[in-house]
Amino acid sequence: WRQFDLHRFANLAAYTKFTCVKVIYMTYYSQQVQILTRQLYPKSYLLKQVINAKKFIDDNPKDISLDDIAGAACMSKFHFVRLFKRYYGKTPYQYLNEVRIAEAKKLLAAGHTVSETCYLLGFNSLSSFSILFKKMGGSTASHHQKSNFQ
Repeated sequence: WRQFDLHRFANLAAYTKFTCVKVIYMTYYSQQVQILTRQLYPKSYLLKQVINAKKFIDDNPKDISLDDIAGAACMSKFHFVRLFKRYYGKTPYQYLNEVRIAEAKKLLAAGHTVSETCYLLGFNSLSSFSILFKKMGGSTASHHQKSNFQ
């Protein structure tokens, strides 16, 4: 009888030790997650405003400026650029160019000319559009257009 109690006690002690280690680990882990969350997203309302501005870029990739995008986020353009870069790892201008080039590929595949596509997406000159398209798209716009029709 006494041996049974000792065995039960030993199992209980091992379980308690395991549970304590598990609780300490989970507490440590949850603390680290909370610390990282506070560092990356110090104010959740700012994150929501930046997400809304990103949606604004996605919905209006054509002729928009940084002032328009920052206005959609309800903050100054300088603060907005800092937050956008922190959350997405790129500036709003870089993201806008990615969205515009993706849209350009769709327009070229639909049969629009290169110059038509350039001005529809709000680029000021055909040469700047062509350079950016080649840099981001890997080939020239006219080559991309021809490859879709072959």
